[in-house]
Amino acid sequence: MKKKALGFFIIGWFININVSAQETFKVMFYNLLNYPLENAVPNRQADLGFILFNYQPDLFLVCELNNINGANNVLDITRLALNSNFEMATYASNTSDDTTGNQNDLQNLLYYDSTKFILEEEIIVPTDLRDFNIYKLLLNTIDQDINPIELYIVVCHLKASSGEVNAQRRFNMILELENYLDTLPQNTNVMLGGDLNVYRSSELAFQELINNTNNITFVDPANRIGNWNNNSSFVDVFTQSTRTQNGLGGSTGGFDDRFDFILTSENMLSTANITYVPNSYQVYGNNGLASCYNRAINSSDCAIAGSEFSFQIRDALHNFSDHLPVTLSLETDATLLSINEFESVKCYTLEKTLNNSKLIVYINSYKLKNEYISIYNTLGKQIKTLQTNSDQKQQFDVSGLENGVYFLSFENSDLKPTKFVIQH
Repeated sequence: MKKKALGFFIIGWFININVSAQETFKVMFYNLLNYPLENAVPNRQADLGFILFNYQPDLFLVCELNNINGANNVLDITRLALNSNFEMATYASNTSDDTTGNQNDLQNLLYYDSTKFILEEEIIVPTDLRDFNIYKLLLNTIDQDINPIELYIVVCHLKASSGEVNAQRRFNMILELENYLDTLPQNTNVMLGGDLNVYRSSELAFQELINNTNNITFVDPANRIGNWNNNSSFVDVFTQSTRTQNGLGGSTGGFDDRFDFILTSENMLSTANITYVPNSYQVYGNNGLASCYNRAINSSDCAIAGSEFSFQIRDALHNFSDHLPVTLSLETDATLLSINEFESVKCYTLEKTLNNSKLIVYINSYKLKNEYISIYNTLGKQIKTLQTNSDQKQQFDVSGLENGVYFLSFENSDLKPTKFVIQH
């Protein structure tokens, strides 16, 4: 009965192999407020886990990580709150301040669902203060070899504080980023998540990002350009400060600034192979109420009956950081590998999918060693049974198989069958 069911499964999979479905990815950028060294508020780990569990991002971009211990701790939290397939990019201490003190206390990092994204490259762009950390991702699609979909993620934290000197330093940092972006093809998909510390869209740093003469022009998906600082008309995009109480760490000014952003390259609004989902930009925990201006985010002034964000989530946000996270969604028409296909790739791989007399299999999981493999044709009929040994690289004689398409399946696992072709 099991073999018959597997046969029907293979036939259905083979018939529908070219059917695609729209995939959506949730993105969050978050200033973690000196994590983990800031300990004025106890049990911050539980607050972060609660926040992540509620939003369920596929990409989690962060700044203000203090050290590798904090980075690894956040990875553990993502795996518990989201799923066990989350990975993080390489933790790298800041290089930009090496000649001016080398404090290296505020780092950027990317966490990602490895069933959906493959990390291909990590780039550091130094400035006079803090690095831009750039990550080149590849969508984990079924046809990634012939039709790759790439996404560059920029994570950053610009110079803080008001005044012309600080505004100029923010601008100088962006110029360093632009020098790197000029090396990319003009149609590259680029998304930037960062604490920009800008007070208004007229600041040179922000104007440089959205300059339409750039090789890569960024846009504000929220379409909320203006003078944000202390302007309650922009309360819906405010991200700082979540607090009015002293002694918790970070800023205590109440809700009055838009410092945190996710920007996308202009092509990602419409023409790219991975695009911004309209109206998905949101400051997570911000109910958009004018009554929340200059209040703590967990205040009763920041919610009314029917508000999206409850006291529980706003209280966790208040306790964890003086910033709110920024979120949006992306979508693509490409088809991702299924979880079973992804697990198959992790557990075993074929050296070639086009074979003649020999089939070479690399076994990457001890669970698949000394196990039976069945080979089926496209009608679901079992053609051959093989047995693995304890080696990683294993070779099987398939010279007796006729030309055609076949499927390899491990009998005692739930891994999806893998297609290969015999051509003598």
